[in-house]
Amino acid sequence: MASEPCDACGESVRIAGGIANLWSFDQGPTAGMTLELADGSEFFLCFDCIDRLPDDRDVTAADVAALDG
Repeated sequence: MASEPCDACGESVRIAGGIANLWSFDQGPTAGMTLELADGSEFFLCFDCIDRLPDDRDVTAADVAALDG
C-alpha cells in the first residue's frame, strides 16, 4: 500500500489504489485526502487532522499550521 505524510502532523497516511496495489491483495481504506481550502491552498491531511479543523467557518492554511502546534 502506498503512503504519504500528512501535511499537518507528519504521520504516514495509507493511500489505497494506484500502482502500489497492482500486485497486492491489501484492500485497506485510504486514511486521508487532499483538501483545497478557502484561501486557495492545498494540503494532504489524515482524517484525524481533518476532524480537528474548524467547522464553523472557512478553513485556511493558518488553521492547518495551527494543528501542528
